[in-house]
Amino acid sequence: MRRPGDLLLVLLWTFTSRARSLNIPFEVEQPPTITNHTAGPIIALPFDNTLTIRCEARGNPPPAYTWTKDGQELNLPNIPTVKTDNRNGTFMFHNKHFAQFRGKYRCFASNKLGTAMTEEIEIVLSTSPKFPKETFDTIVVKEGYPITLHCNPPEGVAPRQIYWMTHGLQHIKQDERVSMGTDGNLYFAYALPQDSRKDYGCVAAFQRIRTIVQKTPLSVKVERLEPENNSSESVSATLPVRAPSLLLPSGVQTEKLLLKGQDLHLECIPAGYPTPKITWMKMGETLTDRTKLDNFKKLLTISAVDEKDQGKYMCMAENSAGKADHYFDVIVEEPPSWRTKPPQNQLSVIGSDVFIKCSVDGKPTPVITWRKNGKILQDDRENNRRVLDETVMLHKAGPEDSGVYQCEASNPHGSVLANINVLVMNMAPLMLTKDFQEYAVIEGEDIVMNCSVFSSPPSSVSWTKEGTVVEGERFHVLENGQFLKIIRSEKGDMGIYACMASNREGMSNLTALLDVKDPTKIVAPPQDVQISSGKLARLMCRSEYDRSLQGTFEVIWRKDGEEIFRSSENSFRYNMEGDQLQIRDLNISDQGMYTCIARTSLDEDTATAFLTVLDTPDAPMSLKISDQESRNVTLSWIPGSDHNSSVREFVVEYEESHWEPGRWKELQKVTGNQATAELFLHGDLNYQFRVYAVNAIGPGPPSEPTERLKTPPAAPDRNPENIRIHGHFPHEMDISWDPLLPIEFNGPGLEYKISYRKLEVEDKWQEHLVTRPSFIVRNTSTFAPYEIKIQSRNSLGWGPEPRPITGYSGEDIPTAAPHNVAVEVINTTVLRVSWSPVLPATVRGHFGGYNVNWERMKSFLSPDKILEEHKSKSFPGNRTHVIVPGFEPFSEYRLTVNVFNKKGKGPKSDPVNFYTPEGVPEKVPVLFPRIQDDDTVLLEWGPPSVTNGILTGYFLKYHLLNKTSLEVIDSFELNLTLPDVTQHQIVRSDRGNLFRFYLSACTRAGCGPAELAENHSPPEKVGTEASTSTQRWLIGTLCAVALLTLLAVIVCFVMKTKGGKYAVKEKEDLFPDAESQAMNDDAYEYSKPHTHDVYQDQPESQCTHHLMG
Repeated sequence: MRRPGDLLLVLLWTFTSRARSLNIPFEVEQPPTITNHTAGPIIALPFDNTLTIRCEARGNPPPAYTWTKDGQELNLPNIPTVKTDNRNGTFMFHNKHFAQFRGKYRCFASNKLGTAMTEEIEIVLSTSPKFPKETFDTIVVKEGYPITLHCNPPEGVAPRQIYWMTHGLQHIKQDERVSMGTDGNLYFAYALPQDSRKDYGCVAAFQRIRTIVQKTPLSVKVERLEPENNSSESVSATLPVRAPSLLLPSGVQTEKLLLKGQDLHLECIPAGYPTPKITWMKMGETLTDRTKLDNFKKLLTISAVDEKDQGKYMCMAENSAGKADHYFDVIVEEPPSWRTKPPQNQLSVIGSDVFIKCSVDGKPTPVITWRKNGKILQDDRENNRRVLDETVMLHKAGPEDSGVYQCEASNPHGSVLANINVLVMNMAPLMLTKDFQEYAVIEGEDIVMNCSVFSSPPSSVSWTKEGTVVEGERFHVLENGQFLKIIRSEKGDMGIYACMASNREGMSNLTALLDVKDPTKIVAPPQDVQISSGKLARLMCRSEYDRSLQGTFEVIWRKDGEEIFRSSENSFRYNMEGDQLQIRDLNISDQGMYTCIARTSLDEDTATAFLTVLDTPDAPMSLKISDQESRNVTLSWIPGSDHNSSVREFVVEYEESHWEPGRWKELQKVTGNQATAELFLHGDLNYQFRVYAVNAIGPGPPSEPTERLKTPPAAPDRNPENIRIHGHFPHEMDISWDPLLPIEFNGPGLEYKISYRKLEVEDKWQEHLVTRPSFIVRNTSTFAPYEIKIQSRNSLGWGPEPRPITGYSGEDIPTAAPHNVAVEVINTTVLRVSWSPVLPATVRGHFGGYNVNWERMKSFLSPDKILEEHKSKSFPGNRTHVIVPGFEPFSEYRLTVNVFNKKGKGPKSDPVNFYTPEGVPEKVPVLFPRIQDDDTVLLEWGPPSVTNGILTGYFLKYHLLNKTSLEVIDSFELNLTLPDVTQHQIVRSDRGNLFRFYLSACTRAGCGPAELAENHSPPEKVGTEASTSTQRWLIGTLCAVALLTLLAVIVCFVMKTKGGKYAVKEKEDLFPDAESQAMNDDAYEYSKPHTHDVYQDQPESQCTHHLMG
């Protein structure tokens, strides 16, 4: 019992004690401190080979270790199976010594300044749990009475699990009537005949020691109330009502003691018929929200109880026959625990008062035992040492009071132990921080410089910079000067700092060096970007930093917070090139937040960007088919991820196992904003479906296929299309069509019904059934119109009613020729041909058009030569006239017309003879101007190779040009009326000028295109060769003139006698119909010559006079 004077003394010393609580630096001599030890209890398991008990401490000087076992000093045997650690107090022993080492241990660590010790470490030896060997009589009970089967499981290493099982390892079924209690017993509220069996076995399983043990099976026999009735259900229905009673617990009240933090388990198992219902309550209070009811409300559990859960609880069992109840007194206690924290080490000045307080809580109140260096500490007033329950006081402490003080608080539920190092000493300042320590800080950041000092009594510490006391609002001296903190450092803060510490025992100082660095900045951060899968991604991160930190500078990339080059399995796809992070073969797993960290040893800067990977969509999921009994079904699905590119469409594919197994075909497309498709299916097929999505990147993979869907057979849904009618022979009609696809058969036995009848007469439908997609109708009229229709059918019925089409039977060649054929000559090469059309009936086929055939019989330039040149031209369509080009001028022709169809050409019309008029000549082949002397130019040429008529002469036009500017000075025209002339001499008036000549050949139809020549050569002599050449040209020209004169006489005679057979019209009715409009006027236009009229009918004397000039 603490006296009042003692209490006053405690209060006085509490306010006057100058002892300090601190961690003593290891450089100072100090008593041991336990740093690591094994916490008990330790259970030695049978399969453990060894057991290790640890004890580690630090001290200066290093401590030595001893052990006690059950309060007695332990001397470890020097045998190979027991090993100790020379560095600490840890020891290990083999499992053969487990039984020998069972007990309670303490470890002591000692040096010259004191002894520290551990809590008790208990080693518990586990034994193999066993059920005793027992023999049990059969338990006989009457139907309707309760049964209790006792398990009495053996103790063992927790956790322990208990089961009731049969000989065949089947669990005994549990319900409201039959249940197992937490004690392991099996309880029956009332017995039924089916409870009779001989193999009720209780099994206990110990997981930590991997052991299962089984009790000798129990035998139960339930005697029926009415043995003559074999129905257990009817017997149960006649059981007498029994009032409730409690099989567990016994008595009327139970006391339940728990430790704070443990789980509370209260159990009530009733007997009675009908099975009683259990209710729970807490007297005077409501049950906590942490209450849980299990095992059909027979077990109440409250987790982690505390003082509030103390009190009286009641369970009540109730049925129609009455009630039974039981009370529980729940008491919550707790083992010792520190009220705030364990007592701390202390450093005191010699002659000061030391106060050590050990504040603990617990229920019951813990008993505190004080020790010094492991030995019991007694109250000693004479030596100014008082031990008062939870307080130790040392008055005017001296060095002899230094040591390790132990406070151990215990109650029946456990104990706690604290080692308190107390140093009573005087000491000059000891600098614990390194002298000339270098510090670096980023401009604008905070820096703390250390000046750690150990001394007794405490030192006074001050800071200076280059001889000046450090002061200002940015400078803070912390913890009695042991730290100098500079806020928002500046370049001017760089320099040399000094720290000085002093007390009454002495003085010490140190120097610190501070450097202020430029900050690290990211000047070109990465940007958010979207890139397609498979491409190369580039993320920029350009930074600036203090060059003095170049050795520590690095750029680190993280994806979603995880460093790329260290953690990623695909780091080989990442590459740092300059200021860029490159990611090859981009895939969807690369999408995420990328963080660039530019870092030095002092600071870092970060920037983030989100990389979005665009990829093809994932496959749709969870395909579902509705309305499976019909052929109109709805297919639905759950879209997969679109990988950041909206789905444009879904494509539904199908595969059927009958016609083309394994081949997937497109069935339908739906827009990307819907996830269903209405499908019309063909009959009698075994379908399965799959769906894939398409976005801007491309099509994604297909979904998993659906289950097979068998559609019911049905009649065909459509008839054949693209019906084609051909007549290869005059009295036949070939009918063919595109057949139905196999998947469109809708059932077995597909065939086609061909129906046809002749049009324009009353004819009956002729019908034929075929399986091939073609049919030939024979013995038809030539090119007669027919109505044809084709209908599909199978064994289930007909397809829809078809629409008839019109076709024709086979063609034959036409039988009639056009008549009244007339020819109108438009110009020298173009005709207009007209005729009266043939009757449609004579065409005997599809009308093709008309052929115009002509034969060139002779040319009037060579009237004695028979030519017989044959040509023809086809003109499709039904017409009565055409424009025909391609004739030669000045020739005699014979022309016919016939009609044609697909089968061939009809007979030709009566021939018509006609003549084409003269045309203009082609260009002269050569034109040479020669300067003969200073005054004349000789112009020479050759006659045209094609004259298209009788040559009448030449037309010469020439310009006089300025020799320098080539401008036209004057122009001249001249008609040369002799056709055999091939040269002409021109007098030059000015020798310095040049000539440009144009020469055209002429007939009576006009003059042809001109040939161009200019004279640029100097004067040439005309000698004997020139004279000879002139003579040859003159002879040739005279012969040609004689021949042309003869031809002109013949032509005039023919024109006079046969001119009425045809007419020459100039540009009259050139385009009488639409078919001829492709020929414009320019194609057949010819020019009038300067000196000649257009060729017309005129008297022979005039024609002769004209030709002769």
